[in-house]
Amino acid sequence: MSESDFLPEGTLRGLPGPLPPGERILWRGAPTLPGVLLRAFHARLVMAWFAGTATVLAVGAAATAGPARALTVAGTTLLIGLVALGLLTFLAWLVHRTTVYTLTDRRMVLHVGIALPITLNLPLAQIESADLRLFSDGSGDIPLQLPPGERVAYLHLWPHARPWRVSRPEPMLRSVPDARSVAALLAPALAAQAGGVAVDPTRTGESAAAATGRASTTRGGLVAAGAR
Repeated sequence: MSESDFLPEGTLRGLPGPLPPGERILWRGAPTLPGVLLRAFHARLVMAWFAGTATVLAVGAAATAGPARALTVAGTTLLIGLVALGLLTFLAWLVHRTTVYTLTDRRMVLHVGIALPITLNLPLAQIESADLRLFSDGSGDIPLQLPPGERVAYLHLWPHARPWRVSRPEPMLRSVPDARSVAALLAPALAAQAGGVAVDPTRTGESAAAATGRASTTRGGLVAAGAR
């Protein structure tokens, strides 16, 4: 029995129920598989660690037991690393397949979780600010800052949370494809709900610190944190 069996008929995947009258969906998406694998699960660092460990063990084995032993030790370590990479890839695929981000003209909905999925309803009027971090492949992260009284546990959100914001977690659209276009939809929606003026989401080249500082003073705005 799937989660959708408990929802009213006609409910779109990733939503807690049918849309109320007058509410419009502006965008729906999910994290990219490479983005989750490389930036959430840090696959490059994992493989670098295994490669470095294999090198150190191989040098030690060569000094004490000869080249044949060194090759055996290095090969075994790298094989374990490949298995670990395979597991990370599988987990990243599960995150990609089970996550649904939905932006409407009134709220942002995050349907996240693999074994125990949860659905977070974030009214746009309660989102204080949003940042945009672009990557070279066109994807990007869009963290959403909530008011101090609104808090979601970091572990419930991860990997859909802004890194290292543990004391005040920020839900984040992780590695969404064509992030600039998503930002262009989100910015005016936030401004419309908050009564503010949206910042141009196509601007890049700013430092993350400067972007975050400006976002905190522009309710309803969306600031670009620079392309990386």
